[in-house]
Amino acid sequence: MIKVCNTYGLNDLPLGSKGRVIALGMFDGLHSGHMDIIKKAVMTAERDGLTSTVQTFKNLFKQDSKSLYTSEERLNLVSRTGADELLVLDFDEVKDMEPEDYLKNVLLYRCIADTLIMGEDYRFGKGARGDVAMIKEFAKANDIRVIVVKDHLHEGTGRKISTTWLREALSEGDVDLARELCGGRNYFYSGRCVQGKQLGRTMGFPTANIIVPEDKFVVKRGVYVSRVKLGQRILYGVTNIGRRPTLEDAVNDVVETYIFDFDEDIYGANLEVELMHFLRPESKMTSKEELIDAVNLNKTQAKDYLKNLN
Repeated sequence: MIKVCNTYGLNDLPLGSKGRVIALGMFDGLHSGHMDIIKKAVMTAERDGLTSTVQTFKNLFKQDSKSLYTSEERLNLVSRTGADELLVLDFDEVKDMEPEDYLKNVLLYRCIADTLIMGEDYRFGKGARGDVAMIKEFAKANDIRVIVVKDHLHEGTGRKISTTWLREALSEGDVDLARELCGGRNYFYSGRCVQGKQLGRTMGFPTANIIVPEDKFVVKRGVYVSRVKLGQRILYGVTNIGRRPTLEDAVNDVVETYIFDFDEDIYGANLEVELMHFLRPESKMTSKEELIDAVNLNKTQAKDYLKNLN
């Protein structure tokens, strides 16, 4: 059973009577390096009878740099770690705060920090002037424990796993590498299944559609082998990420999934669509017949890929 992780903003964070073990970071991609920090916080808090808190931000990413996960998705992923709390700070409210003020007024007085846990290159405060050395100095003066988690290196290359590298992989459609960087977790889109124009149904491949939120990152547009979580069920199919240039050339990006051997009315249902393997870039076909042939080919390719996984 997944432990409930409570979400708070700074102003409604309960003061509580016991200190917090706080994992510091943005934790947008929740890659293996991030998970090392969060798991260390959870383990330390459980051992010492404290509250484990994961700090993150909202309004950090703007139009030209969207977040890898929505706030709801991030909460869902953090909940799976066993953390007690997710502290969501409004970046617009803290971005101009001096590092010293942030340490004193946010982490010490408001959060009642007992332990601070972070990566080796953690930066914070106005102009990102705060660093690990500053945290250690402040912590020593205020009887706060500091734990610095070493960088998580990719087993295949020895390269440091980072959000930048994860974004690069997803931008290139390399969801296989992205899965490695996230410790085996597929990158996913989630949301309610919405009714489209049902053009796929008329061609023999009905699709379940999710609209990509405006503030969420878009992977390389194209067709992927996918795994779909629908309630407690796990289904498989092929997913097109993009704007459907052959049929409508939409303004917003859509996660459009043809689920194998499935024909149920699931409009309004919550879906989680995981991207397992890239098949081809999105392209505009010359006719519906060409599109049908392409979907049938991708269906065969996807089933071959899934068969080879077993």
